[in-house]
Amino acid sequence: MGAMRIAVTGSTGLIGTALLASLRADGHETVRLVRRSARAGDEVEWDPGRRYVDTAGLVGCEAVVHLAGAGVGDRRWTKAYKRELYDSRVDGTTAIAEAVAALDPKPRTLLVGTAVGYYGDTGDRAVDESAPPGTGFLADLCQDWERAARPAAEAGVRTVYGRTGLVVARRGGAWGRLFPLFKAGLGGRLGNGRQFWSHIALHDHIAALRHILDTDTLEGPVNLTGPEPVTNREVTAAMGRVLHRPTLFTAPAPALRLALGEFAEDVLGSQRVLPARLLDSGFTFAFPGIDEAIRAALD
Repeated sequence: MGAMRIAVTGSTGLIGTALLASLRADGHETVRLVRRSARAGDEVEWDPGRRYVDTAGLVGCEAVVHLAGAGVGDRRWTKAYKRELYDSRVDGTTAIAEAVAALDPKPRTLLVGTAVGYYGDTGDRAVDESAPPGTGFLADLCQDWERAARPAAEAGVRTVYGRTGLVVARRGGAWGRLFPLFKAGLGGRLGNGRQFWSHIALHDHIAALRHILDTDTLEGPVNLTGPEPVTNREVTAAMGRVLHRPTLFTAPAPALRLALGEFAEDVLGSQRVLPARLLDSGFTFAFPGIDEAIRAALD
């Protein structure tokens, strides 16, 4: 596909930074939505709290990728932070979807980054995009988050919900906090370690986003996870192997609940999520296994 004009929210985050670099390297024109007055030619102001977007800056965009929002694992889940999570994700998505719907001509695609938290705790059961939503705060949030994109879908814009798993990256995101612990020999399993983690290498995540933008037949939910989910116990062993460090420590469930609050239930919960729609559409993973993904993050 030829060069496109693509707008991105959350452009300073782990995924946004890598996506912009990838798009620019291939000659695409990028627009960054920023939560302040625009200072550069490639910036467009928006304010998710006021549901405001300077739509004039989006004219001519063929796709909008919405990645912005408070980080699910950034802080302890207090009542106030849960409110911040909800408002930043739902209000932000509403603002972007309404702006996209109002444009004329409209972008062909709205890609909203959501989360595999949609499925709740699946135990040992493998799930794909056909599975129903789970229960709990994060599952409820994900449902409302995706529902907030309806204005764009109802306006005829191809709308995709990229349900992201744990992105394996050396810096940034949840995995970025694990690497220093394991490198120091302080890593270990969380709880009993039997819970499944649906991971994806950062390289594959960016490639999957690019694949979605280029594949008009993909619409609705698309799981952005690797094809080989593994347990936390297996993740711990792989980190030890790749980093050549012992993994003797364990974070007991009660300690995690004390430190993380309600979010501990999601850390201890199991999500065995499969990327069925990516695979069915012809996407190929460069780093499908956990050892490969960890090594790729270190390169």
